[in-house]
Amino acid sequence: MLHLALKEWAVICDLLLEGQQAIVLRKGGIAEDDGPGRFKLEHDRFALFPAWEHQREEGLKPEFQARVERFDTEPQNVTLRGMAEVAGIWPVPSRQAFDLLDDLHGWAPPQIDMRFNYKPDRPLYVVALRALRLAEPKTIAVHPDYWGCRSWVPLTPEHAVDDAGAVPAMDADAFAAVLERVAGAMRA
Repeated sequence: MLHLALKEWAVICDLLLEGQQAIVLRKGGIAEDDGPGRFKLEHDRFALFPAWEHQREEGLKPEFQARVERFDTEPQNVTLRGMAEVAGIWPVPSRQAFDLLDDLHGWAPPQIDMRFNYKPDRPLYVVALRALRLAEPKTIAVHPDYWGCRSWVPLTPEHAVDDAGAVPAMDADAFAAVLERVAGAMRA
């Protein structure tokens, strides 16, 4: 059972669970310090919690913009359809290095620029995630502690996610190729 979820844009969660994406970007704020100049996520297995708060159409490549849902108020329920396991973390040495991975993600250039420019004194990290689709998606009522600008959502006991029977979104060979590409690009 998973008692923790990582909030990520809803469209990015979908792309991860469809096997179209296997990386996310992080720049701190989620208790990931592993010593000077090193980054480690606080958790390496978690449910994926789709978020809409900061998701914007213009932050996504044109082919994904129509997938952005708009709400007048926060949804009362959310469906958790997948989970992820951290497979690797690399500091991004430059925008040029990250651009070598353009076909591996759904973000538009202005969104990537924003990630680089936000707190420029902190490094940006690319995190490879092995996404898995849950055997049984779980729709939960949204608890007040789940909203807001946070990365980690501690799921209440009744909202814990059963990860038994989860199926990888990307086959092993394709995922290994992504890891190899990311590692190579981050050495560039």
